Amino acid sequence: MAKAMRTQNYVTPSADGIAAAARAASGRGLPPVERWKPPFCGDLDMRIARDGTWFYLGTPIGRFELVKLFSSILRKDGEKYFLVTPVEMVGITVEDAPFVAIDFEAEGAGESQVLTFQTHVGDFAVAGPDHPIRVVRDAETGEPAPYVLVRRNLEALIDRKSFYRLVELGVHHEHDGARWFGLWSSGQFFPMIPSEELEA
Repeated sequence: MAKAMRTQNYVTPSADGIAAAARAASGRGLPPVERWKPPFCGDLDMRIARDGTWFYLGTPIGRFELVKLFSSILRKDGEKYFLVTPVEMVGITVEDAPFVAIDFEAEGAGESQVLTFQTHVGDFAVAGPDHPIRVVRDAETGEPAPYVLVRRNLEALIDRKSFYRLVELGVHHEHDGARWFGLWSSGQFFPMIPSEELEA
C-alpha cells in the first residue's frame, strides 16, 4: 500500500485549506457535495484506515471536529473517494469503508424490528430500503465483512462487537428462492449467510 501511495500525484492543496473552504460552505445539515462541480486538483496525502482512523501526511488526525468536518465533504465517484468543496476536489485513499458503525439500537422484533446504527463520526442510519445492510465474505477464509449504507453511496463497516450482537438478532427466512439467515429492519430482510451453511 505504501509503495502504491508514493506513486500517486500528491498536490499542494493542504488539509487546512480544504477545511477552511468546507467551513465557509457549510450551513445546516450536510453540504450538497453531489451538486458541486469544482476542478479536480489531484490527490491529497490523506488516508482513512479500516478502523476509521483518518491520517494526513502519515499522522493520525486527532481532532474529532476536524475528522467530522472532512467526513461531511466526502464523496464517492465510482470506486474513488474525494473531498469536495465548492472550489476544489482532491482524491484521498480509503482502505475499506469511509465510516465504521460502532454501535446500534434495536427496537421491536421480527419483521417490525428497526435497527439504527451510529458511526464513529456521529452519523446515524436506520437500516432499511434506503440504508441497506450487506455482508461480503472473504473468498478464502469465509470471514464476513458487514456494511450498512450511511449516506449517499458511502458505507460504514459494522464493527465486530456490533456484528456479534446483530447475529444474536438474526433469523432464518426465505429470500430469492432460498433459505437465509439474516436480519429484519424497517420491513426489509437482509440476508447474511445461507441457512444450510449454518446448519451443516
